[in-house]
Formats: sequence, structure tokens, C-alpha cells
Amino acid sequence: MPDLLLTHGYFLYEDPKEMQIMKPYAPLGILYLCSHLRKQGFDVEVFDTTFSSRNALFHHLQTETPTALGIYANLMTRSNVVEIIKVAREAGWRVIVGGPEPGAYAQEFLESGADFVVFGEGESTMQELLTAFRDGCDGTGDGWKAKIAGTAYLDQEGVFHQNLPRTQIADLDAQPWPAREAIDLHRYVNTWRTHHQQGSVNFITARGCPYKCRWCSHQVYGQTHRRRDPIKVVDELEWLLTEYTPDIAWVSDDVFTINHEWIRKYAGEMRRRGLHIPFECISRADRLNEEMLDLLAELGCFRIWIGSESGSQRLLDSMDRGVKVEQVQRAVEMSRARKIQSGMFLMWGYEGEEMEDIEATIRHVSKAKPDIFFTTVSYPIKGTPYYQQIQSKLVQLKPWAETSDREIKIAGRHSRAYYAHADKLLRDEVQLAKLREVETDSTLLEELSMSIQASREGLVTTQNEVEA
Repeated sequence: MPDLLLTHGYFLYEDPKEMQIMKPYAPLGILYLCSHLRKQGFDVEVFDTTFSSRNALFHHLQTETPTALGIYANLMTRSNVVEIIKVAREAGWRVIVGGPEPGAYAQEFLESGADFVVFGEGESTMQELLTAFRDGCDGTGDGWKAKIAGTAYLDQEGVFHQNLPRTQIADLDAQPWPAREAIDLHRYVNTWRTHHQQGSVNFITARGCPYKCRWCSHQVYGQTHRRRDPIKVVDELEWLLTEYTPDIAWVSDDVFTINHEWIRKYAGEMRRRGLHIPFECISRADRLNEEMLDLLAELGCFRIWIGSESGSQRLLDSMDRGVKVEQVQRAVEMSRARKIQSGMFLMWGYEGEEMEDIEATIRHVSKAKPDIFFTTVSYPIKGTPYYQQIQSKLVQLKPWAETSDREIKIAGRHSRAYYAHADKLLRDEVQLAKLREVETDSTLLEELSMSIQASREGLVTTQNEVEA
């Protein structure tokens, strides 16, 4: 029996939106954890829930000899993970949870049955925990638990304790590549290929983000940025191309183009080896310039995602984004000139947003004309400055274990209908701006104009409605 079983509680076939999109990626976090612990001599297995079912996982937990179970949890999987904890504990497993969600809700996960919460990076902490289990520390009281940095636990009286944070891994190049062989990665690639005619893989070149956006969680890596040697990243990518023959790739970094010298070295090594793979990545407008976009185009970047969030500079400043609207406009323009698609992330409903901020966002996107954009209504993630700022306004309508931070209501905020009107207005205005640049049937333009007018009227009529 293994020393540790790792899982993550995301079930693709229970996710209606992903069933339409069908762009799954391997859970690199637990695969990095797996490879690290295997290198240290532990027997580690992974139960990848992505293409499985909760019944299959529960059957495994109830029929296999229980040891230690490590569960990765994020905002999306809270309720699933709580259920997995319950089943595992009833079957006799020792349960450890980690990831961004347990770091913010350590006591809640412990009170739901977890033995330990790991916060921050998990590799060294899990190594120390498994060593303690192997040495038979269980049954010797709580004293040993207090010595394991990066963990939280309940003592024998049920009192919550959170130990000091653990120092982060200084040398990422000393870490083994993620244990992709522990899961069926070919199924991920083939799922992409079946639904999109192109198989895709994901990889990371760095950990963490040093920026201070007030709504963004830094639970796992803090506000750090640690980069791998570009030569070693190319080694891994070359192996991925040989082993899995993907057609495209996703660079899973928070911000791929932070370090310009790193990009230069990476591009130089890819050029030297004659390697090329189309890919998409995330960046920031203030970390893109002519040179970087030339290198991205050379490397095969076909789409770059830019966190625009708003077209209102006042709101961007209140978010501590550190980016100017004009920089976003310029980044999209420079990308278009190199035939790199641009994607934007946009956010409605941030604290202090007024009608003029919505209008500014509509003008911004209509002018920039990105190839694709996604909108969301802002939600406060526990542990962020944004959450702390509006904490007194938060209303949780369901029990913690049955909901997520995305479903918390903010007292006094506009209704969902209001933001639905804003969304439709944005999409119609952007479409109208694009159509005006080409010869278009006047009837279509008239229909769009009428739809825009209806959305504006809807915004006005719902302006005084608040979340119920």
C-alpha cells in the first residue's frame, strides 16, 4: 500500500460548462508534489478525478487499505473536498488538505474532518509529515504536530493551532518535473484533439506573482516570483513534445513575461534546438513591449491573455493593478500587428464602481477590439485585501461546506440583472464597433443599435435594485 494517495476532487463530467468547452489540463500541483515525494523515497499514487467520478473515488477509499490521503482544494471544489474528507475519515484514512482554499479556511476544513491543513507550498511540508507518520508519531500526543511548519491542526481538545509558515523552495531547478506518468496524460491530450482537432499540454516556468492586485489570492506562493532555468524548461518542453506529441501548449504561469531577460534566453534556446510549439499564456500590459511581442510571435504564441479588469483608471487604481488603460490598448494593438490573438479578462461590480466606470469599460473594449473577452462579477476571496475591505457587507446564504466564495452576496451591491444588462451592452457595443469597420447590412446595424438602447434602459431601470 502507498505511503500517500493524492487526489483533487474535480470531476469534469459534473461540470456543465467544461463539458461544453472540453479543454482539461493536468493537475500539475499534485503531480509536482508526487514527484518530489517519490524522489524522497515515498510510495505515492495519484487518483486523478478529472475523468473519473465521485463514486469511483469513494469505492477506492472504502475498499483499499487506508493510509494517508492528500487532497488539493480550490475555490471550485470546496464542497466536493468536504464530502471526500467525510468518506475518507469514515474509511480510516488520515486526511491532509492543501491548496489555495484550505489556506484561507484552515479551521473550517479541520472541523470538517481533515487531520492537517497544509498552507503554502506543499512539497517539504508533506515530506516532513510523511516522515513523522512513518516514524510512528501518531499516538504520542500533539507535541510533534506543533513542530511541523506550514501546517494547521486541531489538538486533542479541538483547539485550532496554526504553525509558523514554511520557507519556500529557493531552487526550483532542484525539483523534479511533475509526475505526469502518475496519471493518464494522453487522455487529456486526446480529449483536446477530439473536441478541438489539436492536442494540448500545460507546463510552468515559474511560481508566484509579485504584483498586489487587491482581489487576487496569494495563499500558496505568496507575493514571490521564482523562475526556473530557461534551459531546463526547454528540456522539459522538448520531452513533452516527444512523449505526448501535442499540437499546442498552455504556459500556466501567472504572468509569463515578467522577466524579459529570461524570455530572451528561453527564445534563444528554443531557436538553437529548432523547437517550436504554438501556445497561449497570460501576461500584463506593462510587461509587454515590441521586443517581447516579437519574441512571443517567434516562439509561436497564438493568443495572449491580458488582465484588463476595467476601462476605468479610477477603478484600476483602487484595485492596485499598477497598469494604465492606455497600456492595455497598446498591448492589444501590438499583438494584433503580429497576428497574435488577444484575450481580456474583465470584472464588473468591484467596490466603488459607478455607471461611468461601466461606460468607460465599454469604450475601452470597443476601442481595443480584443479577439475574445470574458467578464465576471467580482467576488471576494478570503485572505485578500478586497475581502477585508468589504467583509462587513458579506452575506453567506448557505452553510460554508455547501457553497464557495463566488456565491457570497455583497449587501447593497447592484442586482445580477443589472450586470446582465451591462454584459449585453458591452458585447453589443463591441460588435457594433467591429461591424462599422466593414461593409455591413444596415438592418443588422439598426438591430444592434436597438439592442444597445434596450440594454441602456435596462441598466437605468435596475440601477436601484440590489442583490437579494
